[in-house]
Amino acid sequence: MKLQVSSSPHIRDSVTTSSIMRDVIIATVPAIIASGIIFGLRSVLVILVSVLSCMFFEYISRRIMKRDNTLSDLTAVVTGVLLAFNLPPTLPYYMVVIGAFFAIVVVKQMFGGLGNNFVNPALTSRIILAIAFPNDMTTWKLAEGPFNFVKSLQGVDLVSSATPLAILKHQGLQGAESIPSLLTMFLGDKAGCIGEVSILALSIGVIYMLCRKIITLWIPLTYIGTVMLMTLFIGHHSIFDLFTGGTPTADTWRQVLSEPVYMMMAGGLFVGAFYMATDYVTSPITTKGRIFFGIGCGVITVLIRYFGNIPEGVSFAIVLMNILTPHLDKATLPKTFGEVKQHEKS
Repeated sequence: MKLQVSSSPHIRDSVTTSSIMRDVIIATVPAIIASGIIFGLRSVLVILVSVLSCMFFEYISRRIMKRDNTLSDLTAVVTGVLLAFNLPPTLPYYMVVIGAFFAIVVVKQMFGGLGNNFVNPALTSRIILAIAFPNDMTTWKLAEGPFNFVKSLQGVDLVSSATPLAILKHQGLQGAESIPSLLTMFLGDKAGCIGEVSILALSIGVIYMLCRKIITLWIPLTYIGTVMLMTLFIGHHSIFDLFTGGTPTADTWRQVLSEPVYMMMAGGLFVGAFYMATDYVTSPITTKGRIFFGIGCGVITVLIRYFGNIPEGVSFAIVLMNILTPHLDKATLPKTFGEVKQHEKS
């Protein structure tokens, strides 16, 4: 009789890595379609280059390291899509390829492959690209008017535009004339990264993942909730404005209550909270750990957005909390049944 020894868990289930990744890919399809409508053909090509590059580097690196081919698990495809979601639609293609190299080879394969990377590959690669190519990573352009995919086929150029998050950071709601309406921000006709602009498209994917039980809401809700709550207290129009300067006006109430909603819809908070902070490998496994993880991400994001030199902090927040994930798991893991504490033994 042959004894086989393997790592836990030992429960058999029909759910596989490839099936989970397939559901994640399906969940990103609405955002991919929305990016084509909003930014044009260029964004679709960036996604395609990112996915193909990630698959190529996955295959080559596994061959060089003499490991089994893992393209069939679809993790490289998911990494490619999520990496592209965090890039401007006008980023040069060679930079996209460089980002794919760092995500797959450096962050993932050099640490042992799937399950061994301690930080999110797509977000870590985005940070590296932002440091290496700051101008290209912060150049935001948008075609004028709707149906930009058709316009892109006709050769219409994109025009430079500031992101709503950048306007909020430097002007607050005083720059309301430059900030799109909440409805426009929900639909996504605004400047930003490829996969972050349309909350509607992202929400469709989130509903699909929840129905398929791919993700839970502990991290996303605590993450977004922390950002909105902190914005109420330290935003440009904080809740303290209601208690100063006499009786608060309807305009004051509107500004105080609108800023947290804008902060939720602007930037990469929504896509980061639901699609990246919930990554199985780099997020805690316990419910308490996930709650602390989401709160930590929210606090870091708000501090960077309001007090940092950059308008966005989602990538840095999630990666920093990824590093703390083992400690959160250790601190919140339930005691094993029958376990005796060390001091009780003595």
